[in-house]
Amino acid sequence: EKLAKVFFEDLAIPKPDMDLEVGSASHAVQTAEIMKRFETVIQAENPHVVIVVGDVNSTAGCALVTAKHFLSEEFRFRGKARKRPVMVHVEAGLRSFDDDMPEETNRKVTDVLSDVLYVSDPAGMTNLKAEGVADERVEYVGNVMIDTLLYAKQKAMQSDIMQRLDLTERGYGLVTLHRPSNVDEPEQLKHLLGVLDGVSHDQPLVFPVHPRTRARLKDMGLELDSARWKLVEPLGYLDFLRLMASAKVVLSDSGGIQEETTVLGTPCVTLRENTERPCTIEEGTNVLAGSRRETILPAYKEVMSRRLDGRIPKFWDGKTAERIAESLLKAFG
Repeated sequence: EKLAKVFFEDLAIPKPDMDLEVGSASHAVQTAEIMKRFETVIQAENPHVVIVVGDVNSTAGCALVTAKHFLSEEFRFRGKARKRPVMVHVEAGLRSFDDDMPEETNRKVTDVLSDVLYVSDPAGMTNLKAEGVADERVEYVGNVMIDTLLYAKQKAMQSDIMQRLDLTERGYGLVTLHRPSNVDEPEQLKHLLGVLDGVSHDQPLVFPVHPRTRARLKDMGLELDSARWKLVEPLGYLDFLRLMASAKVVLSDSGGIQEETTVLGTPCVTLRENTERPCTIEEGTNVLAGSRRETILPAYKEVMSRRLDGRIPKFWDGKTAERIAESLLKAFG
């Protein structure tokens, strides 16, 4: 809640009209609670359109509720009468092809249920076509996350986080770890931090640590040398964006960071076996490194030894939300 407040303040976002207030739980319990609470909202509001973003449990849960909701009166969409709200998925078509990832299930479920699929990565168009999704349901519009980044970048560059952490431009690496497969498995977390500790001899590493991960480090008796590591509390959006923009390299298991570093031109070593965002590798500054020492270190050395002349993918230009709004207005016109 505290971190969410920082994000709202950083981006000057108004407080949401409604908060489902669903906290941490198992995937099943969390999704069920989201569905129960969102059903109350949709019954009260009776919207013509529901827009969901990304691949989290609320994305799939709200999509399921929307698909089964019927309005009392018909309305017209793309020239046809209907009673179900129009289901819109932003960031549609992303696929890691790893069915062990909960996010992959959420992506597939949401795409199947959606009437309009707005795609952020060119590979998404290919994926949806291969899955038999009708062309008229799909549109490549670009990346809303990059809208946010470009909107906030100038303000982020005024952050004093570099001074507070005593960092120099391109003089450090930035680490993030949050995937359960990396942080919830003690042996894997120990292995990854051992590999990254070797990297810390090349350059200091800044590691914003989630409280849950910090507790695991304590339980395991793992201590990272403060001369080479800067362990900090989770950061707000502007501070973190400033660190990403000025880092020599980012080492992360995040999906969104692959996109943000591509636009910022910062080399990114992705600590995963797969990615649902292949354009960050094909066009951007991302290298897929796997999650073991024998693959991470060669990927890191490759990034450090050559210049990554990445380019920014089409429509990652800060105007994606405008294209989505124009597209929906046209469909309802």
